[in-house]
Amino acid sequence: MKVGEYIKKWTTVLLLSLIIGIVGGFGAVIFRKLISLMRGLFFEVLLPHISIYYNGYNLGYILLPAIGSIMVAPIIKKYPELKGNGIPEVIEAVIFKKGEIKGILALLKTLATSITIGSGGSVGREGPIGFIGASLASELSQYFNLSPEMKKLLTTCGLAAGIAGTFNTPFAGAIFALEVVYMGIFSINLVPIFLSAVIGNTVTLLLLGEAFEVNIPLQIVHAHIELLFLFFMGLIFGILAAYWAKFLFWLTDIFENVKTPLWIKLLLGGLSVGFIGMFFPNYGILGVGYEGMELAIAGLLPLTLLILLGIGKMLATSIMISSGHSGGIFAPSLYIGALLGTAYGTILNLLFPNIGINPAVYALAGMAAFFSGLIQAPINQILMVAEITKGYTLLPGVITSATTSFLTARFILKGSSVYTLKLERKGIHIKTGRPVVLETIPVKEIMTINPVFVYKWNTLNYVEEMVGKTGHDCFPVVDENMEVLGVVGVKDFLNRSQRIKALPVGRFLRKEYALGYPTETAHDAFEKLMKYDQNLLPIVESPESKRLIGVVTKRDIYKAYYRAIREMYIED
Repeated sequence: MKVGEYIKKWTTVLLLSLIIGIVGGFGAVIFRKLISLMRGLFFEVLLPHISIYYNGYNLGYILLPAIGSIMVAPIIKKYPELKGNGIPEVIEAVIFKKGEIKGILALLKTLATSITIGSGGSVGREGPIGFIGASLASELSQYFNLSPEMKKLLTTCGLAAGIAGTFNTPFAGAIFALEVVYMGIFSINLVPIFLSAVIGNTVTLLLLGEAFEVNIPLQIVHAHIELLFLFFMGLIFGILAAYWAKFLFWLTDIFENVKTPLWIKLLLGGLSVGFIGMFFPNYGILGVGYEGMELAIAGLLPLTLLILLGIGKMLATSIMISSGHSGGIFAPSLYIGALLGTAYGTILNLLFPNIGINPAVYALAGMAAFFSGLIQAPINQILMVAEITKGYTLLPGVITSATTSFLTARFILKGSSVYTLKLERKGIHIKTGRPVVLETIPVKEIMTINPVFVYKWNTLNYVEEMVGKTGHDCFPVVDENMEVLGVVGVKDFLNRSQRIKALPVGRFLRKEYALGYPTETAHDAFEKLMKYDQNLLPIVESPESKRLIGVVTKRDIYKAYYRAIREMYIED
């Protein structure tokens, strides 16, 4: 690349990432202001008019999320992609849709989620803020008709800007985008991502004066012996995070299988969360939950209440998300980690009073541990704790709990996260913690159509002749209906006698062989080729129909991998 072209390209990239940082920051500010407005309307204006007290409980709390559910039902019905937190949709857009997200979704996500949270829905705002930033960035990149790799990068920049602005953690916001979207690829792409994260954070601070709304006490320390306690907490929280993710989608299946209109499901979800929140109206079950986190970290909540609130938030958020509402799991998972982490630290303090255990240490480490297990992004959480505490004294403990939880949940979830589990339900299989390259390439894009094949009655001599004519070393074997029966190649006729070579290939087919489908990815194809030691993978119409429509070879996959790597980095 010439000097002039290099300067022009990087000037464009950095200028656009700066603009996206500003746009993402403003999007976060507007969203938070709208949430505050909605919360005022529901809790200060509406609640006094519907309050009915029974045995000291205000039954009006039950109705607030239900009213919000009815309000958002028409929006979610028309745009079902607004369900949930939005991060899986960003991952899907960057990996499979060239970074393209409809711009209108940013506006509708803002409206639907602000009503949900403002009315007391037990969901977070951070995932939706990231989605809003990503969709605005995507719309900008589409307006300028940028290349696919630039669209992907700038959409990721928008996500980083939103997350960074929410927590006042520009470094952790950038790493979140890299870990969750790029699946751990650290490259030249991180430069604009970091810039957008810093700018988004700066805009939020300038306009709001704060980002993360939980007051974190500084100078928190722990003794070295507590690393053992933090290790066991990581194990426990990794198990909790993994099974909460499984429970969330189990409950989602139940709601989806119920044959009732969407608005009724949303209403039931809202009523259920309102009922739970009625018993704990001032502790963060209703809404994002930061007030409950702050009370826990400050040591103002008794042990029993800490456990009840942690479990209550798990249940309330699961019901809200699974019933189809728009909202995130970022803040709820931090809430759960902080409350249960404080409870864990409190129990340890009762068991070992002479160590001088500070439950606040376990609140912060619990946040990192639970979230790391849930989304499989430990580095993001380790850095976030360092940034929000403005120090590194807790890093050994946080690293211990976060990485242990990450590995424990990874084993249980088999490499998936709460974000990728949602994509798996759509047939998109992605594993966290490794670069996503082959997973982005559909088999139908790299397969050879109208391939050379042999019939089951052709002889090995015929196969040998075909090798000489075509240069191929392997062929699919089909019957009279073009249905695949197996694979035959050079190794099947080498060192064979002429008498054996005169026999039909059908007699030499292996009982176990692999087939591929056009809906699979290049990664799926490569895994099958390696597992069954094949050089060629026949591609058939579907699992129900074995009719041959193409083939994929290892060479096809290698070439596709090289092209995809070049498209992933903006300097290539």
